[in-house]
Amino acid sequence: MLKSMGAVKQAIPAEIGGEAAAAMTEHGPTKQAASGRKVLPIVEGVVLVAALFAPLLLQDYLTVFATRVIILALFALSFDLVWGYAGIMSFGQALFFGSAGYGVALLARDLNITNIFLVLPAGTIIGLTFALLLGGFLLLGRHPSSVIFVSLGTLTGSYAADRLARGWYYLGGQNGIPSISSMTLGSYEFSEGPPFYYLVLGLLVVVYLLCRFLVRSQFGLALAGLRENEQRIAFFGYKTQHLKAIIFAIGGAVAGLAGSLYAFHEGFVWPNMVGVVVSTQVVLYVLFGGSGTLIGAVIGAVIVEGVSFWLSDNYREVWPIILGVLLLLVILFRPLGLISFVLGERERVGSFGGKSRKTGKEKRDAAP
Repeated sequence: MLKSMGAVKQAIPAEIGGEAAAAMTEHGPTKQAASGRKVLPIVEGVVLVAALFAPLLLQDYLTVFATRVIILALFALSFDLVWGYAGIMSFGQALFFGSAGYGVALLARDLNITNIFLVLPAGTIIGLTFALLLGGFLLLGRHPSSVIFVSLGTLTGSYAADRLARGWYYLGGQNGIPSISSMTLGSYEFSEGPPFYYLVLGLLVVVYLLCRFLVRSQFGLALAGLRENEQRIAFFGYKTQHLKAIIFAIGGAVAGLAGSLYAFHEGFVWPNMVGVVVSTQVVLYVLFGGSGTLIGAVIGAVIVEGVSFWLSDNYREVWPIILGVLLLLVILFRPLGLISFVLGERERVGSFGGKSRKTGKEKRDAAP
């Protein structure tokens, strides 16, 4: 196992080293890469500080909107894990998001269960279970699954769930499940506003830190190699399909947590939550912000939702066209997302283990 990890450590730089240098020269800031400064922690810190002080500066209705955006940012994290780090293009991420929302809504409606320590774990488990079932079918076959097969399979799953929800009277049909009771902690009810905002923000920070630890661990190292060259990782003896299934399930669990929060915050669930539209929406978040960085998914969700809110308020008839053009321009001219303006490719891929010792030649080259 350790030998395989060592081989992966040697293989990844060899595979991406030249590409990273070229990408930093063409797309990213070379000065920070040359000086060795880490930009990613600075970006994360700025985003966290802005999020902490946002309710103090925003009006009440904007705080409610910001809460919704943070929940969607948590949802975007789930997709960035499966696509940005494992290369799995999931067009059915809303299936886990919406199924968890429906699950906690049924708990609240039929069993009157709204305790935060019951409904949030339940939603997480629902998302995890659906991801395990779909991932096991699509990823754990006798032969490795192609990207197109997985993409179409997840898309089909999301579409089927949407049609099922619309046609099942027990789930409310086209109308969904309205008037969900508020989430509770003892006798306290979480209502819209700063309390719910800081609850969601705290959960986002915890999940983000766990994801950051995961992608910088030995497992994350294998995922990085899987994303760059799956055949080489398989040659080292790793069962690549199992790695994909594991991260796919983790992404489903995170999406389930986000769906649970969304259901209680909005107060109702409806078929679109499991459908293709929401699945495509989360893809745009990560494309816009930058995949494979985690913070890029958060930034993408915030910017896309913020710009959509502003455009829909000021240009009600043509705002979808304007937003589509903006997204197209970003994808065309910044394929690594907006985060590539400040983050170099080498730091996006990440470094693992301790600092390597410079060879004599490197020391001579670095000397003035």
